[in-house]
Amino acid sequence: MNKEYIHIILADDDEDDRLFFTDAFSELKMSTKVQTFKDGVELLDYLNAKDSILPQLLFLDMNMPKKNGLQCLHEIKANPKFNNMAIAIYSTSSTEEHIEETFLHGANIYIKKPNDFKILKKILADVVTINWQYHTSGLNKDNFLLRYNG
Repeated sequence: MNKEYIHIILADDDEDDRLFFTDAFSELKMSTKVQTFKDGVELLDYLNAKDSILPQLLFLDMNMPKKNGLQCLHEIKANPKFNNMAIAIYSTSSTEEHIEETFLHGANIYIKKPNDFKILKKILADVVTINWQYHTSGLNKDNFLLRYNG
């Protein structure tokens, strides 16, 4: 694990959302390296490559072509190689079904995509600074869904 920066990956098929996300991190002036992928297949090809640098934090969009966020979550959780990766579901959808399903399948946090750039920066800063070992040890559905009141 790299201590100089936090390696973050976002898998999201929406180009505007990927740009919004990377712009937010560049404005935060945090020590991060952000990579983006446009679908679940591209993401899993990268993660499964021998020479890939695994992220400490992975943001997964729920609705992607080829492989959606839930399918990616299943594959990632089935592979012990990825045990140290925190997974944030990052989606426009916040249906009870999606929240429940991703919680039960091992995601660490569920974030509804905000429309406001300032709120996005606040959310991302908060998520990156979470003590994941503490957060995941007491994980329950009440602290799984990240709620923001702009």
